Amino acid sequence: LIGFNLPGEMDKDERIKFEQKMLPAFDQLMEKYGGKVHSLTPDFGDIGANPNLISKEEYQKLVDAHVMFKDMDADPYLKSAGISSDWPYGRGCWQSQDKMRIIWFGEEDQLRIMCMKKGSNLLEVFANLNEMLSTVESIDGIEFARDDNYGYVTSCPSNLGTGMRASVHVKIPNLTADGTDKKAKEVCKPLGLSVRGTGGEHTPIGADGTVDISPSARLFIKEKEIIGKLYEGIEKLMAIENA
Repeated sequence: LIGFNLPGEMDKDERIKFEQKMLPAFDQLMEKYGGKVHSLTPDFGDIGANPNLISKEEYQKLVDAHVMFKDMDADPYLKSAGISSDWPYGRGCWQSQDKMRIIWFGEEDQLRIMCMKKGSNLLEVFANLNEMLSTVESIDGIEFARDDNYGYVTSCPSNLGTGMRASVHVKIPNLTADGTDKKAKEVCKPLGLSVRGTGGEHTPIGADGTVDISPSARLFIKEKEIIGKLYEGIEKLMAIENA
């Protein structure tokens, strides 16, 4: 967001300030979609107690359900970049009542805004995401940092541009018959697709061959084109899987 350092340069006080800046947006989202804020911040310093603080047990349940991100302080890459500093201050998420909408705050990027739904209607999910973004951006003082040449500013250069990753979970048991995603990656690369585990980057694939598939491009491409490339890429991938 404009007015805040990137996560690698934030100190504890700024992380807390960022979380508090987002609370009015979460309130508006909860008016529309219900749900609650799950915060890991032990306290708000001089301001006092954190009303959204959850226990370690509650946090682990959210991690196991793929709702919350894992302990960032255990990641050597995030640690070396300063992104996981001051853990767990300024970290948490909001999840809607229907569990289809999630916003992470304080992870690799300041915000990760996510929509998901079972089925194949990508446009419906995209519309839900756009509606959430409009709500967040309507809050006074919340504005995403954007460069005219490189698009939205993100911690990882691979997310520059739209900053949007659209993905689907699909079963490809034939291409993952050896228990790895090696063959799937070989097939997906020329299709412009990336392959991840079901829990995201650096996680294993599903025992039944389920993988996470998304278009590789974020930069020099429009959001609607990402959705189109995902749809076309999945069609071609499934044709190869079923051949």
